[in-house]
Amino acid sequence: MLKFNEQQQIDSVKGALMIRPQIEKAVDEIQKEGFDGLYFIGIGGTWASGMQVEVYLRGRSSLPVYVENAAEFITTGNKRFTNKSVVIFSSVTGSTTEMVDAIKKAKEVGARVLGFIDVEDTPLAKLCDTCISYPMNEQLKFYMVANRLMYNNGEFPDYDIYNQEMEKYLPMALVEVEKKADEWAAVYAKEKYQYYKEHPDMPHYFIGAGNQWGATYSYAMCYWEEQLWIRTKSITSAEFFHGMLEIIEAETPVTVFIGEDEQRPLSERVAAFLPKVCKNYTVIDTKDYELKGIRSEYRGSVSHLVMHAVNNRVDAYMEKEFRHPMVIRRYYRQFNY
Repeated sequence: MLKFNEQQQIDSVKGALMIRPQIEKAVDEIQKEGFDGLYFIGIGGTWASGMQVEVYLRGRSSLPVYVENAAEFITTGNKRFTNKSVVIFSSVTGSTTEMVDAIKKAKEVGARVLGFIDVEDTPLAKLCDTCISYPMNEQLKFYMVANRLMYNNGEFPDYDIYNQEMEKYLPMALVEVEKKADEWAAVYAKEKYQYYKEHPDMPHYFIGAGNQWGATYSYAMCYWEEQLWIRTKSITSAEFFHGMLEIIEAETPVTVFIGEDEQRPLSERVAAFLPKVCKNYTVIDTKDYELKGIRSEYRGSVSHLVMHAVNNRVDAYMEKEFRHPMVIRRYYRQFNY
């Protein structure tokens, strides 16, 4: 398998799951102190991860949970945001300009800040009341926060059983997803290269819903646009039938992400419609991948992680087919803007 280190992948997820006691301690302190709102603040991919956890909590918890784009929070603010509010965020570098300014603004109001930062001793780390450092896996860490919040709020009676299953089975289950997706991803990437060689200016349409919407949005923008320089358009499955369907033609490239949470029917509706008007579509359904040891009622809560595992394989082969190293940037952080 291209650019695949099985043990590294297993260790990465295991390591993230092992910080659960730190997360529980931080969340317990937050809930003991009390709050009037929980705000997941992010920008780009971290904003997308915030959208994923917000929709997860929205249908399961009565807790006041919101997601804010850092740049919008700086300019617009939020009248509900007070010194009793709590900010939760994640950052790889700990230095993203919009995030630094947004967290500074939150601290000026007097809010409490819990940050997950890959790199310690950074500007953002110094602004946190509580900082937990572990690389990658921000989507998993956010869901661990959400699950503890719900448990403490009497909304997650299966909490202990759930965590036992995840810690025992999830790391290997996600590795097996990548293995199963590998051959398909190689073909998918080759087909996309052939298509975009002939249609370089055609955008690729990505569609998703529920906890897959954050994955859809961030994958289109942060991976295909930022890292592969391929034009994209992303839209929610709920909105697809209110505009986008009219520009879909036989050769329009479309990929639908289907997860297993409560919004699955919205994406299934799109997938059922596409064959009537399009022949250049792909459906990636997390239900097609076994998660050995994880019971069916828990699959929806990790289906965004399954999609991420599938797309890890797509990334490896897209990079190969397009002869385009995904670490190269033309503009991002190359100069001031």
